[in-house]
Amino acid sequence: MPASSHRTPFADWLRTHAVPLTHLDPEAPLDDLEPLRAVIGDTRVVAIGESSHFVDEFALMRERILRFLVERCGFTALAFEYGFSEGFPLDAWAQGEGTDDDLTAHLAATIPVGVGEPLRWMRRHNRTASAPVRFAGIDIPAAGGSLLPALTPVADYLRRIDPETLPAAQEAIRIAETFAGGSGAVAAPAWARLATTEQDALSAILTRLLIRLRSLEPLYVSRGDQHDHDIAVRRLEGACHADYTFRAMAGLFTGQGLTADTSARDSYMAGSVRWHLDRLEPGTRVVLAAHNAHIQKTPVSFNGHLTGLPMGQHLHRALGDDYFALALTSTTGHTADMPRDESARFGFTIAATALEPAEPGSIEAAFSDAGLGLSIADFQQARPQTQGDADLTPGPDRIRIQSAYLHTPVLEAFDAVLHTPTSTVADNLDTM
Repeated sequence: MPASSHRTPFADWLRTHAVPLTHLDPEAPLDDLEPLRAVIGDTRVVAIGESSHFVDEFALMRERILRFLVERCGFTALAFEYGFSEGFPLDAWAQGEGTDDDLTAHLAATIPVGVGEPLRWMRRHNRTASAPVRFAGIDIPAAGGSLLPALTPVADYLRRIDPETLPAAQEAIRIAETFAGGSGAVAAPAWARLATTEQDALSAILTRLLIRLRSLEPLYVSRGDQHDHDIAVRRLEGACHADYTFRAMAGLFTGQGLTADTSARDSYMAGSVRWHLDRLEPGTRVVLAAHNAHIQKTPVSFNGHLTGLPMGQHLHRALGDDYFALALTSTTGHTADMPRDESARFGFTIAATALEPAEPGSIEAAFSDAGLGLSIADFQQARPQTQGDADLTPGPDRIRIQSAYLHTPVLEAFDAVLHTPTSTVADNLDTM
């Protein structure tokens, strides 16, 4: 694409420092991705984002990068923006359990955010791999759509380990069933219509259950094992964070929410990544797939209002240089806007929206002005390392989020950006 006549110093830097890539096809040779090896260095967690879910080019590039990081850099785990509790059956499937066709049933009730193809590749890879790739879910249950994926297995655990506590879990399940949906966009409005007594009873039960499981850990482990107890506690923590998120989203929808109150979900996702890191083999390197707005290392703000502290900020604070955030974005084509529609299966519809020309000051405008196509830019090179180095900060101050922009210092938010010149909304979303 031709460069414009309005190039900024950062666009000039980008034109000489961005590395062109050759392929989108996940099955294509991986040599063009070799520069990524030096970019990530010895980082233990490499997060791969996307400016919009449901975009073909982003899904393809994620699959290519996953394959590169596994086959050439020794990564052996994929953590995904997918329910922590629901992730365990998918890991078992990726390790070879069941039949190839079973994945369809596993994913039937979930938002199609692109986890299927990476899992299919992992299952094929793991058949002959000396070091199989593990799968890890990290999100609150059903992306905040239902507590049942977490509470049902917790009830099964209590049935074996602490039967006298089972009635409390069953009461929580009863209440949770009354507002369960496919995502938080369905469940939060339904939760808001519950009687206040039911809302408060659910929160109280979940808190009491969590404190009991933590307080009686030695007893529970003596009746079972540490692994099962750890999973049950983390599932219950997911239910508590989801319950908090219902309240936060209800406040957001009515304009009465507290500052950054929706951060509970991202905090839980960051905690889940660390939970898995603590339990995977020592030295395991993890590929982390989630939306750009989850992996960024800076706070999320819209219209000057702080709305959330993302997973990436929590992970960067905890892991330091062991966390690397790679954003994916595009300059032209279409993106998948998600207008709310409570009557839709997941509480929103997918609207293929044409992208407007990139706004001045955006990272997309910089790529466009530099005349770049499919390419990757290492922002670590744009940060001054020693006195006298050229200082390109603050650089771009916004990045696309669907058809809008998220205003943030991009060079601080991400360690690198992969740019595809066009984006296409997936055409297999009929079930939405």
